[in-house]
This record gives sequence, structure tokens and C-alpha cells, in this order.
Amino acid sequence: MAGKEQKMQVMLEPTVEALGFELWGIEHISQGRHSVLRVYIDSENGIGVEDCAAVSQQVSAILDVEDPITGEYTLEVSSPGMDRLLFKLEQFTGYIGEQIELRLRTPFEGRRKFKGVLKGIEGEDVVVHVDDHEYLLPYSAIDKARVEPRI
Repeated sequence: MAGKEQKMQVMLEPTVEALGFELWGIEHISQGRHSVLRVYIDSENGIGVEDCAAVSQQVSAILDVEDPITGEYTLEVSSPGMDRLLFKLEQFTGYIGEQIELRLRTPFEGRRKFKGVLKGIEGEDVVVHVDDHEYLLPYSAIDKARVEPRI
């Protein structure tokens, strides 16, 4: 997770948790002069539209005061969904045995994209089985990780 997202995670997490939800992750996507701030929330009971609206209202108030993003942006609050992004190393453990897709910041053995079965975590490495080969990929090198939805 990039520095700006980490700071916002720390800033927003207490409020989201006080509302009864887990702050799953934050994604800030710059699109020219306008950007999108996605806040993903989760709960054992699932996430509904009313939940997103309640979190959006509280998060928006905090962002208005703290002003961590320069320029215009759109705030979106949603559940992580079926093809959920993984933002923290500890989130990977819940998806061992699942199909995942990873994109690295820099190439590892000549490639940046890996799609395979998550085998586990070894220290700070994510173990992925791709095409009859196991890769130990450093978590710090992962740019984006997503769980493939079951069909």
C-alpha cells in the first residue's frame, strides 16, 4: 500500500471500526486533475447500500477536515466484492487455496503478472503456484493482488 493510502488508513480506521465495520483497504486512483478515492469496508454480515452511505458520510466529514488529497476527487465506499483486492499481508492467509492474480512493481524472473493458486505465506513472502512452479514473491514487491471469484 502506498504512503498516502497508509496515512488515510490510519486516519479513517477508528471511525469505520466505530461504525461496526472493518476497513478492508483504500485505493486512490489519479485520473488527471480528478481522482477517485475508494474505501472498501467489510463485515461478517455483509455490506449493504445503507452501510456504504453511513460510512461515506462519516469518512467524507473527516476528509473535509483533514484534506489529505489535493484537487478534486470522488469518494466511493463499497464492499471488497467477490474479486476482492488484498491490501495487507495478513489478508492473504484467509485465501490460501484460492486462485489469485498478482501484479508486481518490478519484474521477477522476467515477469510482473502471476496468476495461480495461493499456497501460503512464508515470512514476508507470498507463495503462489503458477504453471507447475511455486514462486516465493516478496510482499513488498506486490503492486496489486486480487482474489479470483469462484464461478
